Amino acid sequence: MIDRAGLAEFLRRRRESLQPEDVGLPRGQRRRTAGLRREEVATLCHISADYYSRLERERGPHPSEQMIASIAQGLHLSLDERDHLYRLAGHNPPARGATSEHISPGLLRIFDRLTDTPAEVVTELGETLRQTPLGVALTGDTTRYTGPARSIGYRWFTDPATRALYHPDDHALHSRVFASGLRAMVTLRGPGSRAAHLMELLLAHNEEFRTVWNEHEIGIHYNGVKRYMHPEVGALELTCQTLLDPDQSHLLLVYTDIPGSESHEKLQLLSVIGPQHIPQAPPNA
Repeated sequence: MIDRAGLAEFLRRRRESLQPEDVGLPRGQRRRTAGLRREEVATLCHISADYYSRLERERGPHPSEQMIASIAQGLHLSLDERDHLYRLAGHNPPARGATSEHISPGLLRIFDRLTDTPAEVVTELGETLRQTPLGVALTGDTTRYTGPARSIGYRWFTDPATRALYHPDDHALHSRVFASGLRAMVTLRGPGSRAAHLMELLLAHNEEFRTVWNEHEIGIHYNGVKRYMHPEVGALELTCQTLLDPDQSHLLLVYTDIPGSESHEKLQLLSVIGPQHIPQAPPNA
């Protein structure tokens, strides 16, 4: 059963405890509200302001699990707070650990400050959970995919549009890295895991993956530099830095350029051009 009074009070308290800079929003000069405004929280949660306001007023329909997940992420809740929110709304909390898609508040606070660089938060299977605007401009919106195609490793072997974004001289290394990484996840998570499911799909339908997989390579990594072939600005060389959240097995990937380099100038141009010119496969490809 939903605890409407408890849910409303918890949402109000959490909203009032957050400051704009905590969630990557500008403070402005005329702010009088304690904490965030309802409209700001609604935007962060990707729901209507009217719907969110009704929840704080103990009204409105029973929120779905998907809605509660969006609110928990938008309010930057910890895992304990997220679980409490689910129970107040009359739902069982989702599992924690490797299968969870709830990004920790600490990782989100870092991500929210990366406004001028390509960055993304991904799962251990390379499923994008969040992207900065410049990250979308670099690779397209990779949060839009569903099913197995959410994993970049799966898309690498099944979607030519994914490969087109990377320098052709590096394709063989990408294949080895993705196969090696998936092998490590299958060994770690075991039969019946999502990693094992991706492996089975690729083995059944992709000859290149079967060839690379049969090499039994493990621990293949990039040298820190990724070379992109953007359809609008051309070749870019970016350094990838990684921050790991061990509790959730999420990775924050930040792509940086060398100041004054050609790639730096192209990245500045890309921030103006935006993502609209990048060809992408259907999201469930």
